[in-house]
Amino acid sequence: METKKVGLSVLGGLSCAVFMLSSVYSSVAAAHGYMANPPSRAYACAKGLNLSADCGAAQYEPQSVGETVKGFPAAGPADGKLASGGNNAFAQLDVQAANRWYKTKVASGAIDFGWHYAAGHNTTRWEYFITRSDWNPNLPLTRAAFDPGPFCTVQWNATPPFDKPEGSSGPGKELHHCQLPADRRGDHVIYAIWTVDNTANAFYNVVDVTIGDGGEEPGPQWDEVGRVQPQRELSIGDQVTARAFVAGVENPGFSTTLKIASAEQGQPANWSYALAKQINLTQTQVKAGLRDSQGEIMPNLGSNTLFAKPASGISSFELAYDLKPIDEAYLQIQGLKPDYPLSEGKATLDFQVLASQQLDVRASLYDSEHKQVGTTGQAVDAGTTSLQLNVQGTAGKHLLKLIGTSKQGRTVLQDEREVQLSAADSGGYDFSFPEEIGQYRAGTRVLQVKNGKVYECQPFPYEGFCRQYSPTANGFEPGVGSDWRTAWIER
Repeated sequence: METKKVGLSVLGGLSCAVFMLSSVYSSVAAAHGYMANPPSRAYACAKGLNLSADCGAAQYEPQSVGETVKGFPAAGPADGKLASGGNNAFAQLDVQAANRWYKTKVASGAIDFGWHYAAGHNTTRWEYFITRSDWNPNLPLTRAAFDPGPFCTVQWNATPPFDKPEGSSGPGKELHHCQLPADRRGDHVIYAIWTVDNTANAFYNVVDVTIGDGGEEPGPQWDEVGRVQPQRELSIGDQVTARAFVAGVENPGFSTTLKIASAEQGQPANWSYALAKQINLTQTQVKAGLRDSQGEIMPNLGSNTLFAKPASGISSFELAYDLKPIDEAYLQIQGLKPDYPLSEGKATLDFQVLASQQLDVRASLYDSEHKQVGTTGQAVDAGTTSLQLNVQGTAGKHLLKLIGTSKQGRTVLQDEREVQLSAADSGGYDFSFPEEIGQYRAGTRVLQVKNGKVYECQPFPYEGFCRQYSPTANGFEPGVGSDWRTAWIER
């Protein structure tokens, strides 16, 4: 069909942060382009619009999604992989479910499409396919889900899509002004295809839309004011509250609390659904859920959007958790030796962990300058569990730090113990300098933690110098002070 073309204002691109993150995936494909208006599935993820799904690498590199051989529907991506273009790096986009993806609301009739290019290639055409009236949004996307031909085609002349040299970046020169099929309403997928002229490839972008009748939606107007994004498991007796704020001040009358009644209800998707359902049953100015094809707001198993009537004055929502305390929770270090010998700068600490419940434990050792010299992690059951920690450091005082976290993250326990690392060839010592300095006599051996060496106090008449020390007068400090040899012998 013939299409009209109108001037294109700046459609906007990814933020600097997204471009920085995209370098993580730069080996997947070179940068090319994406549908920006309405946003492709990948670009909607990059903009943070999608609430219900893990977008994977596509959210960092929407400009590389869908590149494969041209010629749809005879060629192109395989059925079931239309969204990813058959690239496993973007496979999350192929997961298809009615409530999984963000949908742009568009009016029936005329629609404008705008692309953004990270490297604008010479172009043959753009084509736009749409799902059939009877398509099933819970089945993988296949050719059979779409009309056999495009509802809109825009031909080009084998030149770049803008007034710049090939390979330049920026929005397309023109919007593509198209007409949606008159019989399409509700949720649909538009398959947008950009065919490159001087390579064998095209770029295939999936665009999720909800097609309305045009004009205002029927019924009361609802503004989006917050989101319920369930990320933690709750236990019986826990409470979660959707706290409503009006002009920055909490309003309990618009807030709703759910108390978890069963372990099943405590699963993230389930309690989010139950909270949304309770909000819709008890509130008149607030609704929670996702909009269906008729514009109704229905509770969703998973993330839910919070809506409010403008007259309520509600500006935002926050989630608050009241977690039932766990009695007698404890975590202790046991069986730790006061001293562990170093061999070539390495040592192995063996000890036990006593816990009141299942925990993920992280054990770390820090030297006197608070530098971590070893760490290990292990899941432990209630009771006593043996741990080993390999470290690499120097002789001296150290702190062993233990942190235990429960599976649900509701319990975090800590314990610390002081431990000494000593040089293996030290020959033994009586004290770590300057501990118990008043007891130093001729023959007393001390460990200088600053260098890991052992020093012996000189006999009379020099032994008195061994006890002369302060942080501001350290001339006789073994191995360190300016006159240490007067008082000490290195061993």
